[in-house]
Amino acid sequence: MTPVPHSVGLNRPQRQLPPGACDSHMHIFDPRFAPSAHWPRTPPVAPVAVYRQLQARLGTTRTVVVTPSTYGTDNAYTLDALDQLGDAARGVAVVDDGVSADELAHLAARRVRGLRVNFVSPQSWGTTTPAMLATLARKVAEHPACASWHIQIFAQPEQLIALAPQLHKLPVPLVIDHLGRIDPAEGPAAEAYGVVRGLLDGGNTWVKLSGAYMRSTVHGPSYADTLPLGQALVQAAPDRLVWGSDWPHTTEAPGTVNDADLVDLLQAWAGSDAAMDRILVDNPARLYGFDTAPAA
Repeated sequence: MTPVPHSVGLNRPQRQLPPGACDSHMHIFDPRFAPSAHWPRTPPVAPVAVYRQLQARLGTTRTVVVTPSTYGTDNAYTLDALDQLGDAARGVAVVDDGVSADELAHLAARRVRGLRVNFVSPQSWGTTTPAMLATLARKVAEHPACASWHIQIFAQPEQLIALAPQLHKLPVPLVIDHLGRIDPAEGPAAEAYGVVRGLLDGGNTWVKLSGAYMRSTVHGPSYADTLPLGQALVQAAPDRLVWGSDWPHTTEAPGTVNDADLVDLLQAWAGSDAAMDRILVDNPARLYGFDTAPAA
């Protein structure tokens, strides 16, 4: 097998993934599209053709392309990636709070299914604020073309705690990125986990089981320190979790992340094939509007 750029190793996941398995959080970086002027770093070269190699290695067939901070509020590359990937892909876009109704309708027609609000890294020139989150959630809730959309937030644990009253009142479904960036050393005992659990119990929140390496001190291949946190989330809300590779892993040093290990970690979190299949197939089908019965 040929190595996949931005993913070390040649192994496949220990378990063959089911038909319709979805990578619900990844990014495309295409040199045809210039990064935003606010972005200080050179993005990797990670176009759709390279990502398809990762799909072939892992066994995923569906994907969700998320606009990264690199492109600011320009979603042209995301829409281009969705065109290339076809109906097996959905998108999560980044916009500012002045986004027009026409632009939201345009994004919906191109298979975007949510908006990302990033409190961790700058998504444009300005600072992300709770007011911006409220405005975008209201616009999504009021727009008929966005009836199946959600708001996805990337936030530090202390930001989740501070935002909790507002998050509970959002008029649209909420998706929390990357395990809420909760410290694995604290795991389910963390105050932020209590906030996330309360949101999950409210029935309108989802969590992405992704980015385990961001806070892990054990690192791959096992990321064993994340097991209590991941397993607690699976026990709390197995029907509102999705998994994402976060390829091409721009937060990590090059040559340090093996995506097959991340799939095996999901298996360890899930505890059973049935729970894993729900997280990979059934849940993303509902959240992103894929067909519920993928072809074998």
